This record gives sequence, structure tokens and C-alpha cells, in this order.
Amino acid sequence: MADEVSFRSSTGHRLAGLLDVPTGPVRGWGIFAHGFTLGKDSPAAARICKGLAEEGIGMLRFDNLGLGGSEGDWGDGSFTHKVDDTVLAAAFMAGRGTPVALLVGHSFGGAAVLAAAGRVPDLQAVVSVGAPSEPRHVEHNYDALVDRVLADGHAEWLVGGRALTLKRAFVEDVRAADLKQHVHRLTVPLLVMHSPTDSTVSVENASAIFKAAPHPRSFVSLEGSDHLLTARGQARRAARIISAWADQYLTALEA
Repeated sequence: MADEVSFRSSTGHRLAGLLDVPTGPVRGWGIFAHGFTLGKDSPAAARICKGLAEEGIGMLRFDNLGLGGSEGDWGDGSFTHKVDDTVLAAAFMAGRGTPVALLVGHSFGGAAVLAAAGRVPDLQAVVSVGAPSEPRHVEHNYDALVDRVLADGHAEWLVGGRALTLKRAFVEDVRAADLKQHVHRLTVPLLVMHSPTDSTVSVENASAIFKAAPHPRSFVSLEGSDHLLTARGQARRAARIISAWADQYLTALEA
């Protein structure tokens, strides 16, 4: 069961979300941050969140600025906005009486939850799935446009049949972001999940995140998975692993 919700973003626009609610006993609540230009209904987001809800962990997944059902222009967002909106999502959850114990992020969203973790009260654990070790890794998606964006301030970018506007502020923001400093300062347990055959974000990124993080930290190899976790069973398998790994931290919260 998924409930439609919304909350204000750091830009003032309203972001559309879905809250996957467990049908049985609730072990805890979490937030899922989707990939770069994906959304709350992308396979990884929807299937992992539904899988976690079946395991008793309620999950909020939401569309970032200008994507899916959310207001605003994607081009006005940035990595900084994505991090800030993740923190605001946690505040929204706390305000409804379901404080967030778990952050899960896929790809670019994985980088965002790592950066946001230190700003989420009551957080017990964080999980990155196929995440880059630095946000600027996304530049490979639009490298042919970078010079024009920096010169003209913006350029139209076609992604999956959609026309998005890539702006200079976004390019400069991801180039300036230093994710490793946030990983170094983590004060909650970290689970790094990555496919060794990921051709979009190489597994070396997972190694860099894992090495930068303090203990307790864990690594799980998602053998056979593609970056988007689209093949049958891949995302649900990830959900089961996350659920089992997080169990001791959610139990500690209940105690």
C-alpha cells in the first residue's frame, strides 16, 4: 500500500512523494533517494521500497525538483538541493510521527543520502546502492554539453525522450561537492551495495566510499545486477539484504 504525500522543497516548490506503508508490524521508517534523472517510480526506487515495506520498513520515495509529479524546473536543482530536500523529507516524516531511522539512496541518490546523513536526527543507518564516490561522476552523462553550458549558462539536454535544461549552476555545484568529507564524518553504520559489473558507475566507486567510511561499515556485492536494477528480482533481492542488515539497528531503536 502506498499513500500519496507531498512536502515543500528547499526551493519552495512542492515535491510529490509516495509512502510505502507496511501492512503488518512496523520495524521502522526510511527515505529512498532516487537516481540522477530518474524518479520515485523508477524500478530501483519502487521495487526496493515496496520490498522493504513488505519487510516491515515503511519508506518514503519522492520525485526531485521538476521530475514526475513534483513542481519546479529540474534545471533549477543541483546536488546541494537534492541533499537539502532529503533532509526536508526527513523533517516531514518526523512531523507526521514517523521519524526516519534509515536512508537508502540509489546512484546519484546514494551520494545524496551519504551527504545528508549527518543532518538527519534519529538516523540509525545509511545504505548506498550503485553510488558514485563523487557527485561530479554524473558529468559523463552530459560531457558533450559542458563547454556550451559553461559558456552560455544553459543548454537543452534530451534524456530518455524528455527535454531537460542543464544549467551552469548545476555543473559548478557537482564539481564543487566533496562527498568524501561527509563519508569520513559518518556517525551511523553504512552498507555499500554495488554490482561488480556495473558499466555506468564502476565498482571502484564503491571501494572508494567503503575505504573512506569509518566502522561500522559493510559491503555487499550485487553480482549479476545492472546499474538500474531493472532485471527481474534484482531490486527485491537488494531490499531483502537491506532489511536483514538493518535489523539490528532498527531493533536497537525500538529498545
